[in-house]
Amino acid sequence: MKVDNARQKTIIRAIIVGMLVGAVVSSFRWLVELALRTWLVAYDHINNFTSLLLMLLIFVVLTVVVGKIIKGDKNVNGSGIPQVEAELAGKLDVNPFSIFWRKYVAGLITIGSGAFLGREGPSVQLGAAVGEIFATLRKHDRNEKRLLIAMGSAAGLSAAFGAPLAGSLFILEEVYRSFSLLVWLGTLTSAIFSDIVSSYVFGLRPVLSISINHQLSLGTYPLIILVGIGLGILGYVYQWTTLRADKLYKFFWWLPRQYHFFFVFITILPIGVYWPKLLGGGSGLIANLAIGKQTVLILLLILLLRFVLSAVAFGSGVPGGIFLPILTLGAVIGAVFGTIFIQLGLIPSDELSNMVVLGMVGYFASISKAPFTAIILIAEMVGTMNHLVPMALVALVAYITIDLLGGEPIYESLLAKLNIPTKLDKFKGRLEKMTVIVSPHSKLADQAIRQLDISKEALIQQVIRGGKTYLPKGDFVLASGDELILLTDESQWSQIWDTFNELNKG
Repeated sequence: MKVDNARQKTIIRAIIVGMLVGAVVSSFRWLVELALRTWLVAYDHINNFTSLLLMLLIFVVLTVVVGKIIKGDKNVNGSGIPQVEAELAGKLDVNPFSIFWRKYVAGLITIGSGAFLGREGPSVQLGAAVGEIFATLRKHDRNEKRLLIAMGSAAGLSAAFGAPLAGSLFILEEVYRSFSLLVWLGTLTSAIFSDIVSSYVFGLRPVLSISINHQLSLGTYPLIILVGIGLGILGYVYQWTTLRADKLYKFFWWLPRQYHFFFVFITILPIGVYWPKLLGGGSGLIANLAIGKQTVLILLLILLLRFVLSAVAFGSGVPGGIFLPILTLGAVIGAVFGTIFIQLGLIPSDELSNMVVLGMVGYFASISKAPFTAIILIAEMVGTMNHLVPMALVALVAYITIDLLGGEPIYESLLAKLNIPTKLDKFKGRLEKMTVIVSPHSKLADQAIRQLDISKEALIQQVIRGGKTYLPKGDFVLASGDELILLTDESQWSQIWDTFNELNKG
């Protein structure tokens, strides 16, 4: 029997990386939870002016510490997922050792403080750093390094949420965008073994264990469509706000960018004192929403507070993700719809938890534009797959809605904001145009722009379709008969022409 050595090596490496990432991310997750519990105790002891001044002093000290850490490496800022995406696309080179300790320490301070940030983005970047460090120490080549970075990323998300299938699928669908067998094997294997390690630390209970006792009837499907439309619209509002959140800090131009987190501390201080259950990424809040003790007015207030303060936190640019905050907002929106439906007598009260789950699925599917990941992720996090069809329906409707509004995948949009230079930037004044007509049944037809690995050598400037001219973004899907106007350096013209001719064969 012939054994495929490449597959066996990939699996062995994936097991090692998965276990290493599982240990790193589990420790990060555990310390973040410990830090948040400590902060809650501290907030509870703010009962006079002296204690308030002491808390403000602590804020100042921690802001300086975080500022000094992130100033040394700009690639640790924000979620970390766009940076990993850029690495895998060959657009960005980072120092994985620097990323590892800076993201770990700074993320522990910012996320553990109770700010409305998630641990998943930093966990993905930590996993990628572990994979890259492993590849560097083992002196693997560039292709093997990319595969190990993908393995580590999938393992990081898996350990953060206890969701190995979603961890591997998210990297394939949203980050790596490659479905080769080795990538599938590597990411799935690393995600599984990372989850095994984290399960020894946190147990087998799902991260968002929500009791769902009733199946949604076919009569509720029109309501699900309505919920999906609402989630898609609100998802577009979230995208628009998040991508401009950093502009909030232009009013504080006198303070260096790395110290803007101080204002996040100030905004969460009254929440910590008067409504501490709202602090953090939101996993505890999601479980409480399914119980159904809140009125519509209270739910709308929670939605507004978390929406605004999530934007304030993420806009500061410090390490912290938007994954869990997105799920929390989706859960609140689902609870709003569910509570209204119950009051109108359209669904029984026992189905509120279903609406909370559907809210998470649809909101994440619309914002990330990764519906398959949304469905599998929530199913794993909640611990049930009894309502996959309603989840698929709400994800599809929310996706279509935001697509009609012109929304782009949030992580791709955040990647564009990084302003990473491409090879085209070096050739200003020496660019040549190229025109390609997409042939029927070619490899170009039905492909999204971002699936074409040409970003470093050429740029699709325009697409002419049916007499109309489009300025395509990464989510734009090419069709037979499209006229592509490309820009490339004159020295690369012949190579790009051959590449597109090969792709364009019918």
